[in-house]
Amino acid sequence: MYWRLTRTQFYEQQGELNHRNIQALVDSGNIPGILAYSGDEPIGWCSIAPREEFPTLGRSRILKPVDDQPVWSVVCFFVARNQRRKGLTVDLLKAAVDFARSNGARIVEGYPVEQKSGKAPVVFIYTGVLSAFKQAGFSEVLRRSETRPIMRYYL
Repeated sequence: MYWRLTRTQFYEQQGELNHRNIQALVDSGNIPGILAYSGDEPIGWCSIAPREEFPTLGRSRILKPVDDQPVWSVVCFFVARNQRRKGLTVDLLKAAVDFARSNGARIVEGYPVEQKSGKAPVVFIYTGVLSAFKQAGFSEVLRRSETRPIMRYYL
C-alpha cells in the first residue's frame, strides 16, 4: 500500500488497516500484482499496475515521470528468504511484463537499486536490484540518483 498512499496515510493505516485495504483492492477485482508459488506455497510477490495507481511515484523528485508516455510500474518485490538468490526476481519481472502486456501495456517501468558494494540489506532493495532488471530485458532510460536508475521494458 505504500506506493498507493501518501506517507502520512500509510503510517496512520500501518498494520491491519493497510492489510484490509489491500484485501479490498483484490476483492474489487483490481489485481495489484502477481504471486510466485512453489507447489501450493506462495514464495514471491511483485507489485505491478498502471503508474497512476501509485501517486507516491509522482511526488518523488527521483522517480517522477520520465515523459508523458503511459507506463505500468513495478514498485516492489517480496521473495521468501529460502528462495532468494535463485533468480526468482527475474522470473517475477518476466511474468509482470507478460501480465502488463495482457492488460494492454506498451511500456513497463521499474525503479531498482544499484548496489555500490557488497550485499545490501533486504529492507533497502524491496524495489529490486539493477542486475535482475537487466537480466529480464529492461533498459535504463534515466538516472536522477546515483543508485536509483529508471528502467523500462518496451513491449
